[in-house]
Amino acid sequence: MDIRKGARIVIADCLGAKPGETFLVVTDPSKQNIGEALYKEALELGLTAHYLLMPETGTNGAEPTTVVSEAMKHADVIVCPTRYSLTHTNARKEAAARGARIATMPGITEDMFGAGAITADYKKVAALSDKVTEILSRGENARIEKDGKILEMSLKGRNGVSSNGLYHTPGSSGNLPTGEGYIAPLEGTANGTIIVDGSLAGFGKVTGPLEITIENGKAVSFSGPEAEWMEKTLASPEARNVAELGVGTNDMARITGVILEDEKVYGTIHVAFGSNATFGGTVSAGVHIDGIILGATLSIDGQVIVRDGKVLV
Repeated sequence: MDIRKGARIVIADCLGAKPGETFLVVTDPSKQNIGEALYKEALELGLTAHYLLMPETGTNGAEPTTVVSEAMKHADVIVCPTRYSLTHTNARKEAAARGARIATMPGITEDMFGAGAITADYKKVAALSDKVTEILSRGENARIEKDGKILEMSLKGRNGVSSNGLYHTPGSSGNLPTGEGYIAPLEGTANGTIIVDGSLAGFGKVTGPLEITIENGKAVSFSGPEAEWMEKTLASPEARNVAELGVGTNDMARITGVILEDEKVYGTIHVAFGSNATFGGTVSAGVHIDGIILGATLSIDGQVIVRDGKVLV
């Protein structure tokens, strides 16, 4: 599969774009080739296409410039292949509130258009993502167990989000490639320890297990090869907020070191720190860092939904 064919899957299949709709590509210099491929394919499909090359924001979850956020408010369909994530930004949230259908693609690579998560059966991915999200939404207590370490948190009163890859209705948005169910845990309730042994958003594959101790909803200490990097990246109290609990549901996704694909790997669990105000939480930190956990057990209200890399729903 070449990059243009992958672009067609994104535009036609996942976003359901139709001739005459206003289509906007938001990209940056590091992802310019992908942005141009999406723009050219949109023209081929008869869309009213626009191309916006923006400066890099510098970190996942940071807001783009006003020029970008204003342009996003006036498009029907938006694709964002960028180095840093625009997923958990007010710019994305406000554009979706106006009815835009949005696919964010932080860290996307040309390889992802030819192999891995983008090639999945998205009807199958959607069905599993929706099931996982339903369980998260009705759950009250979550428990992650790995190598003798336990992290517990409350989900009470929060609704999960199904990033299922099919964004056909006004206001729907999520990552591409995708495949996850996720939720914003109740702030201040997470306590315990997790071991991140897959990858970290903005860093890549970890070089060894990263142990993170959490008290009253915030990361308080880090131990492992990437501990110093996490200390610097999560520099403010808000950045240390336990922002997200997610489950990967895409059986074609691979651990590549790019969080866009890594957090979608079937049977993995991820916990993120920082912002969650754009998907049901209350914290805006200007940063959102996911950590991928391999081979862990996740229970919701005592029901095991992930064990040994398998989703049991």
